[in-house]
Amino acid sequence: MVYLSMIFFQIVAPILILLIVGAMLQRKFQFNLKALSHLITYCFMPAAVFINIYETQIEMAVVGQLTLFIVLFIGSQMILSHYLAKVMRLNRQESAVFKNSVVLINSGNYGIPVAQMIFVTQPIGVAIQVILVIFQNMTTYTYGLYNLISATKSGLEIVRDFLKMPIIHALWIGGLLNYLDVPIPQTFRIPLDYVVGGFVAMALITLGAQLSQIQMKTMFNKTIFISCFTRLIVGPAVALGIIYLLGIDGVVAQSLFIASAFPTSRNSSSLALEYDIESATAAQTVLFSTIISCLTVTVVIYMSNILFV
Repeated sequence: MVYLSMIFFQIVAPILILLIVGAMLQRKFQFNLKALSHLITYCFMPAAVFINIYETQIEMAVVGQLTLFIVLFIGSQMILSHYLAKVMRLNRQESAVFKNSVVLINSGNYGIPVAQMIFVTQPIGVAIQVILVIFQNMTTYTYGLYNLISATKSGLEIVRDFLKMPIIHALWIGGLLNYLDVPIPQTFRIPLDYVVGGFVAMALITLGAQLSQIQMKTMFNKTIFISCFTRLIVGPAVALGIIYLLGIDGVVAQSLFIASAFPTSRNSSSLALEYDIESATAAQTVLFSTIISCLTVTVVIYMSNILFV
């Protein structure tokens, strides 16, 4: 119990504090959230991705395990959410938002900061989370958009938008320089380190500012409860089964297990808002799952340290 409370106060509580700070600042100053989001997407996150990939040595066997885990885990969540939506008899729009809320995970401005706090002395844990962000973005702009049945974007446009994402280029450039063992001149390394150092705070404060715009009073309904239970409880349970099935252990297993417990991605809300499909429900699900995850992620981190020493 002491160790559990230590995890909460040293890892989860600091995240919660930064979310609250972001919410309070947003209420007072009304920041341009789109500008803040662009700053994260086009500056802070690519820098963090680049440095983590550049500094980490990942064996090909680990990459193979990671890819297989992601395919099995995301596939299982797609199937599970599909049949749950049928059992709940949701209409087409409700079903789309529900499935996205289960499958799309906040691996970016929630997952990477958590990983950086937990795996501060084990860079591979953060690198794995970075790779998961890439896969989550692929899922968002393929499966997520497909669910919402957009009439305004073709498949080619979706692929084009995905390839424009800065983290994709940060990933391959960081990987290439890592493989070739190319040193980064201090002139570039110093500003990169400054940006990476500010990523965690910037990402979480921005997320808090975004969540502050969501109304809490209407989010207590059956669909949101089931979505959050599936995302935060069933998801990690399924991930644990897959980890044991594939024989993954150590830091890799810890990282994957913890990553499976993160709340619903804010992208699920952004997509729903963009295409005007149950946007209120999508936003409320993001908020509710983020709040509840403060407890569930604490438990999963605790379990990961017991199960995968």
